[in-house]
This record gives sequence, structure tokens and C-alpha cells, in this order.
Amino acid sequence: MSRARRLQRFLAQPFVVTEAFTGVAGKSVALADTLAGCRAILDGKTDALPESALYMIGALNEAHMEAQTS
Repeated sequence: MSRARRLQRFLAQPFVVTEAFTGVAGKSVALADTLAGCRAILDGKTDALPESALYMIGALNEAHMEAQTS
């Protein structure tokens, strides 16, 4: 269940088309990077990160940077 929530948050990436409404800059992530991030989450490689670090980011490496600044 925890990994499912993490995956859901990771897939809530900021979109360029919603930038005017959210104030969050949109990001474009390559499909290969998105799939690699999904696999890492499902394999438990992000279990030590807070779920909030996975929300509204681009590539998964941003979650590690977010966790370090929080």
C-alpha cells in the first residue's frame, strides 16, 4: 500500500499546461526516466524517503534532492 501511494505521488508530475493555474513550473521527463523511477519505487528503493518528496517532481533524482532540503 505504501509503495502504491508513493507511485501515485510520483506520477503526479507538474505539467506545463497547468503551470498558469498551479504556479508550479511544468517539467518534461523522458519516458525511460519515468519508467525507471516507477521500477525503483516498486522495488523499494525509495522506502526511506518521505512520500511528500515524490510529489510534483520531475525525475526521481529530484526526490532525493527534495528529501535532503526538507
